[in-house]
Amino acid sequence: MEKFTVHTGRVVPLRRSNVDTDQIIPAEYLKRISRHGFEDGLFSAWRKDPDFVLNRPEYAGASILVAGPDFGTGSSREHAVWALQDYGFKVVLSARFADIFRGNSGKGGLLTAVVAPEVIERLQAIAESEPATAVTVDLVERQVSVGDLVAAIEVDDYVRWRFLSGLDDIGITLQHADEITRFEAARPAFLPVTG
Repeated sequence: MEKFTVHTGRVVPLRRSNVDTDQIIPAEYLKRISRHGFEDGLFSAWRKDPDFVLNRPEYAGASILVAGPDFGTGSSREHAVWALQDYGFKVVLSARFADIFRGNSGKGGLLTAVVAPEVIERLQAIAESEPATAVTVDLVERQVSVGDLVAAIEVDDYVRWRFLSGLDDIGITLQHADEITRFEAARPAFLPVTG
């Protein structure tokens, strides 16, 4: 997993609450066997509306999604995280996330941070009035900032450590590669081996 310390990017204001994983990536897109290529399915039902925020040219290339509360509810779906990443999002800010979505995001390398509702409102208003404005999300200092706005972000300590260290589950396991090798070498030959 790529390390994450500070990210600066433009914002997409998604003024919707209770966004479930089926709205993020509909089930019909889950048949792919690859982990990549899901950007075309991201919010696919809503993208049929030409006025939907992701269809507006002023938000093309933005990397921070600022959503309403209860983002990522519904069924556990890693594909929702992959679709957001494939589209180019590095960070999702909301006043509240579904636990499973937040867990999947932390394991998949998409930073989801909780921010106070009034800060979400200000960030969305700034992005709507000045779409070219860059916002900085600083995981080291645990804050989001733009202009004179500096506000706290909430990220689980363990997830924060993983992002700052650049370690996913495989990377954490590989930190113990020597111990695993010693264990496998000492096992009886008739037992199955890893690798």
